[in-house]
Amino acid sequence: MDRSGKEKLVTELQESLNAANLVVVTHQNGLSVAEVSDLRRKMRAAGAGFKVAKNRLAKLALTGTKHEDLGKILKGPTALAYSADPIAAAKVAVLYAKSNDKLSIVGGSMGSQTLGADGIKALATLPSLDELRAKLVGMLQTPATRLAVITAAPAGQLARVLGAYARKE
Repeated sequence: MDRSGKEKLVTELQESLNAANLVVVTHQNGLSVAEVSDLRRKMRAAGAGFKVAKNRLAKLALTGTKHEDLGKILKGPTALAYSADPIAAAKVAVLYAKSNDKLSIVGGSMGSQTLGADGIKALATLPSLDELRAKLVGMLQTPATRLAVITAAPAGQLARVLGAYARKE
């Protein structure tokens, strides 16, 4: 890659990392092109990104972002997973690492806080933002549903009693 290509890569990666709330650093020893493509596809489906870059270029891209401290853990064959959703990249990376031994979680950054591998794995067990919203809506609808059932119950019982008397006579 020539100098202008490297500059373009660093600029694009820096823009992506600035917009990201979560960055996960992974080691990828021996992943084939097909496996990396599969991982990228899964990341895109979850609203995240996955970029393999030289450590020197990744450190340049991290400079000036809230994830700048991650430069310290960029050693060996690394790749960055990032997402605006604070959980999406962690979920996909951890799930893929469980099924493929060639990918391992090194650490990450959520906002300006640096997390270790255990922190990223714990983050991956949390429900996503959409799941939390669905649970909240369900909890808000439950009292209204129960109230409707309770208020309709006496009328239903009265109708059954009157129906029983009507059948009896």
